[in-house]
Parts: sequence; structure tokens; C-alpha cells
Amino acid sequence: MKINSNYLNLEESYLFSTIARKIEEYQKENKDAKIIRLGIGDVTLPLAEEVIRSLHKAVDDMADKSTFKGYGPEQGYGFLRDAVRDYYGSYGAKLESTEIFISDGAKSDLANILDIFHIDNRVLVPNPVYPVYLDTNIMLGRNVTFIDSNMENGFLPLPDESIPADIIYLCSPNNPTGAVYTREALEKWVNYALKCNAVILFDSAYESYIVDKDLPRSIYEIEGAKSCAIEFNSLSKTAGFTGTRLGYTIVPHGLVFEGVSLNKLWLRRQTTKFNGVPYVIQKAAEAVFTEEGQREIRANIEYYRENARIIAETLDSLGVWYTGGKNSPYIWLKAFDGMTSWEFFDYLLREANIVGTPGAGFGANGEGFFRLTAFGNRENTIEAMERLKRLRNKA
Repeated sequence: MKINSNYLNLEESYLFSTIARKIEEYQKENKDAKIIRLGIGDVTLPLAEEVIRSLHKAVDDMADKSTFKGYGPEQGYGFLRDAVRDYYGSYGAKLESTEIFISDGAKSDLANILDIFHIDNRVLVPNPVYPVYLDTNIMLGRNVTFIDSNMENGFLPLPDESIPADIIYLCSPNNPTGAVYTREALEKWVNYALKCNAVILFDSAYESYIVDKDLPRSIYEIEGAKSCAIEFNSLSKTAGFTGTRLGYTIVPHGLVFEGVSLNKLWLRRQTTKFNGVPYVIQKAAEAVFTEEGQREIRANIEYYRENARIIAETLDSLGVWYTGGKNSPYIWLKAFDGMTSWEFFDYLLREANIVGTPGAGFGANGEGFFRLTAFGNRENTIEAMERLKRLRNKA
């Protein structure tokens, strides 16, 4: 028996486990410290009332012989796939229900999608990057090429035609930087992918935070994208499903490589390796896309967006460079006084009892930067920003 030695090429400790260890060590020595966590991107508001009502009804369905559900379709129930289709259609992205696959979250699908691609495909990943894009390719032994995302390009890199690629990762609104691609920029990526005969893996998990109507929420708003892009989305940050787990992946019928439909390959993969999302969770998710559900989750999103505004306004008042905060729940700022990312982490924890995420954990180009999230409660967000002001003014 031999292990998959590619795992030995991964960083030994996952970013957020390192953060958790540092917090635990500090708290042991400072038991009275009130630590405010603006680091990991988990939500704090409960599920919307309409979602809970639907969830309860679905549980009752499972107690009634006439409505009980056993194994469901691996690609998702038709009622939810239709609801997702109509949601995309509401902002101009036309899909077919059979192009939509319901899953337990975008993160798992972003990893599992690699099953349908050859190991020799050339992978292009922006740096800094959400760790799952890089780590899942390392686990399989693929070579990855990085494209620089930095202050000069607003952390929104554009394609370089001198760099060949077969698989391209894009995330907009971006995690970790909060930057959002314009329509014109995405057109350049789509044209590049079509020219290279490449596929774009487009992570749109934060599209519901976009308020600027000129910014695209789906790559399928771009002409030609259905011939070169797979899109991943999630209800985790849209509707607070981080604990209930539901996402969806869109594989258009127009994605054909070497004469083979990627939609059919993904369907075959899912029916072999996945048993589908529980009926009760899918019924809860269906409620998200109703008129009342949309009204309620928009109120929750606006709550987080106001937190982001408070953080951004504070950084403006302190003259700190940042991206994000308007069309994204993430704020990506430059660490104070030339500190490294981890020096700034320790500094904020020690001097202000604030926790964020060191940018270096997202790649070499994240060094010297820091991510804050808007997913805390309002009281803690305001208190954290007051502490930050006092700390900066003292310096």
C-alpha cells in the first residue's frame, strides 16, 4: 500500500487552524480579554423565517407516508433546479434546469470538479487565492501557474496571452480581496478562454452582495461564457446556509471538449460518487428564491453590507488602503507600518483583541495585507472599529 504522496506537498497546517491555535494560546494567558473575531467568513444571523417555515414543513413531510422522500435525484430535485434557473434569469443569465446541479456547497464542488479533467491540464490560479483552488490541485499532483493579483491591478488580474492555460480559476466578488470584475474585464477572460480552448471555473459565491448594476453577477451575463465556463455558487453567505449546506454548480450544455459534453461527465461523476442533498434542505433552499424569501435574505445581506460600510468608513478615516467593502462582504487592507501579515495579526490580537485573517495565508501576493469580514454582529463590528481608531491614533 502506498499513500498519495502529493498530500505531503501541502502546507502542514491549514490557515484557519493556525489562527485558531494562536487565539487559543492568547486567550489562555489573557482570560479576561474580549476578543472580537472578524476573521473567518461564517455568518452570524439566523436563517430567514420563510426558510425555517419551509424546513419545518419538509420535516413533517418526512413523517407522513404519502409525502416521505427516500433517495432523491443526485443532481437535485426539479423544484429547486427550476428555482435557481429563474433566479439567474431575473438578472439576465439564461440557463436550462438540466445545466444546474445541486450540491452540499461550492467548496466541495470546486474540489470535485477536477475529477472530470485530465491530470496534464495546465492550471492558472490568481495569487492571492482561496486555498481550495490551489490545494486540491496539489493533492492530485498538478502543476499550477500563478497570475499576479496585486495593488497595481486592483487585485483583478487580466489574462496574459503569453501564458497558456487549460483550467482557469476566477472568483468575483473575490475571496479574499473583495474586488469585483467589471463586465469588460470578464469579456477579456472569456475571449482568452475561448482562444485557448480552456475552461473557466468561476466562483460566484458572493454575487448577492453586488449592488452596482453595472457589475456582472454571473459569468453567463458575458457572451460566449456558456461555451467555456462552469459556475459555482452557494447559499452559505447568501442565505446563511453555512450550517445546513447547499450550493449549486452550473455546467452548460455548450461545454464540449474533445467531442465530449462536460455536463454529461459531471452528471456521471455525481451519480457515481454523490447521493444528493437531503430533501429537507432542498425544500428550505427553495424558499430562499420565493418573493418573501428574497425579501428576508436581502435584509440580512444589507445588515452585513452595513457592517462592511462601517469597516470601510473607518479605514477611510485612517487613510488605510483597501479594496472591497461595497459589493463584497470582505475588506482587504494593507497592514500598518510595513508589517508582515502575521506581524499585523499578532499586533491586532495583542493590542486591540481583534482577529482577522493574514493575507499571506492566501499566497505570496497576500503578504503585507489583511482580510476583515463583515459577518460579525453590529455591536462587535462597531466596537472593533473604535478599538482600531484608538490603536492607530495612539501609534
